[in-house]
Amino acid sequence: MEKQKYILYARKSTDVEDKQVLSIEAQITELRAFAKNENLEIVDEVIEKKSAKSPGRPIFGDMLKRIEKGEVNGIVAWHPDRLARNSVDGGQIIYLLDIGKLASLKFPSHWFENTPQGKFTLSMAFVQSKYYVDSLSENTKRGLRQKVRNGIFPSLAPIGYINDSRTKSIVVEKKKAKVLRQAFEKYAKGNKRLEDISHFLAKSGIVTRSGKPISKTRVGFVLSNPFYIGLFKYGGEIYEGKHEPIIAKKLFDEVQEVLKSRGQPERKTKNEQQPYCGFVRCTSCGMMITGEHKFKKQKNGNVHEYTYYRCTKKNKSVKCPESAIRQHEMDRQLSNLIKKVTLPKDWAEELIRLADEDFKNSAKSLTVDVKEKEEKVGKIAIRLERLLDGYLEQDIEKEVYRKRKRNCYLKRSRYKRKSLLFHIGRMIGSNRSENG
Repeated sequence: MEKQKYILYARKSTDVEDKQVLSIEAQITELRAFAKNENLEIVDEVIEKKSAKSPGRPIFGDMLKRIEKGEVNGIVAWHPDRLARNSVDGGQIIYLLDIGKLASLKFPSHWFENTPQGKFTLSMAFVQSKYYVDSLSENTKRGLRQKVRNGIFPSLAPIGYINDSRTKSIVVEKKKAKVLRQAFEKYAKGNKRLEDISHFLAKSGIVTRSGKPISKTRVGFVLSNPFYIGLFKYGGEIYEGKHEPIIAKKLFDEVQEVLKSRGQPERKTKNEQQPYCGFVRCTSCGMMITGEHKFKKQKNGNVHEYTYYRCTKKNKSVKCPESAIRQHEMDRQLSNLIKKVTLPKDWAEELIRLADEDFKNSAKSLTVDVKEKEEKVGKIAIRLERLLDGYLEQDIEKEVYRKRKRNCYLKRSRYKRKSLLFHIGRMIGSNRSENG
């Protein structure tokens, strides 16, 4: 009988499922001692530092090719889960056993014989390893979703914050937070480039892990990260976090305006639309009027600005005789027209008095209506929470979640606006009553 030749295979990844597994060095030591005790001929030792959750491990693939060529016909590994944690790699091992290319597998922590019963046991070990990885992945995702519900960013904290392992929360790193605040303030002035902010951060001790200045691309990401105002992004959505904001909302918005203008400057049209355009027509032909802003530079250097209004003359069946007029003439003509329909002072006072009486009479019913709106706002908040739970538990598809969330926000905004208008109207009414 031909003596069996073994290849020693050790693997460990940095993933969560390998946290309790022996280190590479420990596996090699244990496997060498095991091979010596079992009198196994080891022709090579291979080490792989890659997860086995999915196919595609290069060293594992090369080992199988060597087995197919007949260079070796046995494998020594610490446990079956070192060889496979997915159905494809596990199936390849079983297939090589079936066709006789792979004669033996040896594990210090697991019994195996190349028999139907042994291959069945090995298959169950591979299945169990896959189930463990799948369930661990699901539990990890569930934990991340729960963190999002609790307002905790489920990832590495950005610059200016640190992940506190004791409290399982994200806290402000005061020194870096102060520097970041200054960086936001500098960029908000509009006279600094992203490169300038990068150099400023580097001088203040905020650099990459290799000690190099942060790239301008990453600086742009830092300046646009809503995490610094108490929000965070997860799964393409924005959520309110429980961490302490280090940048004021007003300052953050100013920075976003600068980033927007720097990234894609707004182009002004040659002739911007003037105030009267869109609702005044020419009396001669009935076409809309248009406005043009003109500059006139004199020889002495003085610059004068003029706004002209003229008929668009788009009616081809009528030849419009009207010429252009300046804005002050347009103002005069409109003022004369408005005076013709202006209410007399005593009429206006009477109408205001009637409006105040009507407001007082309807205040009670409006109060009830506002209370109903506020109750609806509360119900929408509960609905949004349920939507978030359904989305995070993957019971609701992303597009459906976004559509329902948008509708809820629109309704809530509408109810809040009506409530605000009522309170403003009530305040104005009370001020009028006090002023007599």
